[in-house]
Amino acid sequence: VQLQASGGGLVQAGGSLRLSCHASRSIFSVFRPRNMGWYRQPPGKERELVARITSDNEATYEDSVKGRFTISRDNSRKTVYLQMNTLKPEDTAVYYCNAYSASGTNVWNWGRGTQVTVSS
Repeated sequence: VQLQASGGGLVQAGGSLRLSCHASRSIFSVFRPRNMGWYRQPPGKERELVARITSDNEATYEDSVKGRFTISRDNSRKTVYLQMNTLKPEDTAVYYCNAYSASGTNVWNWGRGTQVTVSS
């Protein structure tokens, strides 16, 4: 599966962005049953899973983004979204999507991320 994230950019603190991530594999059944997540990797830090959505559309979030970020998915488009509101400088990172395992680790190879930069 090839993953391609888009929608990042430079935004001022308090602003919003909507990220999209498309899975290119043509087999619909590969995407639909998977739990999907958005990860981010700030400069000089480890990649972390910040938002999750199950195959049943149950969403959970890390405390750092709870109440500000919303994850959603469209199985027919093999796409997962991340609406990010009230952005903070500490949200600056490269954002990636992937399917996640029970331990939170990625299932597929990493695809292209999208850079989000929040200025103060």
